[in-house]
Amino acid sequence: MEKQARVKWVEGLQFVANPPSNHAILMDGAGPGGGADSAVHPKELLLCALAGCTGMDVISILKKMKVETSSFEILVSADEAEDHPKYYRSLKVTFILRGGDIPEDKVRKAVELSSGKYCGVMATLRNPVKVSTEIKIENC
Repeated sequence: MEKQARVKWVEGLQFVANPPSNHAILMDGAGPGGGADSAVHPKELLLCALAGCTGMDVISILKKMKVETSSFEILVSADEAEDHPKYYRSLKVTFILRGGDIPEDKVRKAVELSSGKYCGVMATLRNPVKVSTEIKIENC
């Protein structure tokens, strides 16, 4: 099934993204790169997408297992290359749960299910993705 995101330039380095769910996301570049630093940077969204995807899986699985938490956070740490294209060389996902008597074995199982079976963002990052480009010029 094909999904499509449309990203439209606003001004400077500011863009508005419309993903398949049609919930707009404003993006901008950092000040030193010519942006106004007025919104999230595109590569930062990758970290957020990973945390959100696996977090939704884990909390959903834990609820099915009847595991109660008073708070749940996901921290994604990235080791970024110093030279361009400044890609993320490695990512570490840390799950932080708070509450009384949280069974570690059930949390571990939920994380394993998300990491190995359900989280599409994690699967995309782990597997080679074919990326192609195409140019369309519409003269007016």
